[in-house]
Amino acid sequence: MMSVLKEPLLKILGKTYAANEMLELTFGRYDLAIKTDNKGRAILLFLGHKDPQTGKIKGERFARRLVEDAEGNILKDHWDNKGKASAQF
Repeated sequence: MMSVLKEPLLKILGKTYAANEMLELTFGRYDLAIKTDNKGRAILLFLGHKDPQTGKIKGERFARRLVEDAEGNILKDHWDNKGKASAQF
């Protein structure tokens, strides 16, 4: 399993999606579940394999740290591995 996110996956996570949604995507051999914020930016990622019986993605959870200034310019943007997790959708 990935402990550090690589550039091809970061490109997918850098896109803007529908606001406040939970999306399911595939990336190579991995299943992804992405939670977006009110601006449509990915803020939570579940990366692993989806169990067809339960619908849970078992793998790792990543959280995005975004820090903006008063004008909305991004000062800090990085992903933290929060460890093993499973998410059901």
